[in-house]
Amino acid sequence: MSPSSQEPARFDAERAIGYLRTMKLIRRFEERSAELYGEQKIRGFLHLYIGEEAVAVGILDALEPQDSIVATYREHGHALARGISPESVMAELMGRRDGCSGGRGGSMHLFDARTKFYGGWAIVGGGLPIAAGLALAARLQNRPEVVACFFGEGAVAEGEFHEAMNLAALWRLPVLFCCENNGYAMGTALARSESQTDLCLKAASYQMPAWPVDGMDVLQVARTARQAVLAIRNGGGPIFLELQTYRFRAHSMFDPELYRDREEVERWKKNGPVTRLVDRLRKEEVLGEAELEAIDSEIETRIAAAIEFAEASAFEEPETLSRFVTSEKSER
Repeated sequence: MSPSSQEPARFDAERAIGYLRTMKLIRRFEERSAELYGEQKIRGFLHLYIGEEAVAVGILDALEPQDSIVATYREHGHALARGISPESVMAELMGRRDGCSGGRGGSMHLFDARTKFYGGWAIVGGGLPIAAGLALAARLQNRPEVVACFFGEGAVAEGEFHEAMNLAALWRLPVLFCCENNGYAMGTALARSESQTDLCLKAASYQMPAWPVDGMDVLQVARTARQAVLAIRNGGGPIFLELQTYRFRAHSMFDPELYRDREEVERWKKNGPVTRLVDRLRKEEVLGEAELEAIDSEIETRIAAAIEFAEASAFEEPETLSRFVTSEKSER
């Protein structure tokens, strides 16, 4: 049981409205990205985060600017919640020079050294050893940093998961392991791929605290993340969070989604993170329809500006395509 489940409920209206703005920004950004993909303005792979917004928003609110983030290939929400601009992310999705990775990474490889956002990683579990390395570097250099590492439940079956968990626990590294358990990995239900589906039990076997969290409740995610980050920063070693969430869209734009029933998806949507927070804000009588419409209008304007920026950005010149094949000092 996570400590936040025993914490008295204290509602911070201003902070909650901030969470709502960010979740709605992510949601609308993703919806427009899907439309642009259909128009072939975004190419390659595209993995949408719709339904999981509470995880990124709640976790990243608990971090400080000096902390590092390692994400998965479904990382648009993490990047936006970290403060990477919608313009920079959209330009990257369109493969443009002004994207956060210079147009070379695309949807799965967002990177921004300024915000210490060290990648989307396309390989399942590939970010876990990177996170352990970043945390080890922070420890050896006596920097009071925490590394937040996001990965899906499908990564739990990978060797990198067990290696990273073992070393992080053995060396008491400052890592917050954030398992985004959406139930299906790419398209296989957890019970069909894992003999032990209690993911916290797996993490606890490495002698670290492991807490389940309702990943559809941004307030609970943020509360638990703050407690975990504080414990890690104070030298307590790594902590594992199993964030129980659900993606409303298919695994990727190429996924026919034959592995789950539409009724199941609709049930989860009724319990979605945006819906739940809006309901809470209405209950607390701090947000009415006019305010909600104003937020939506503001976000629509921001996304339109991001698309306009991205479409105006140039593609990188063909003669520069061999750059970064070998190491060089980058201006980015």
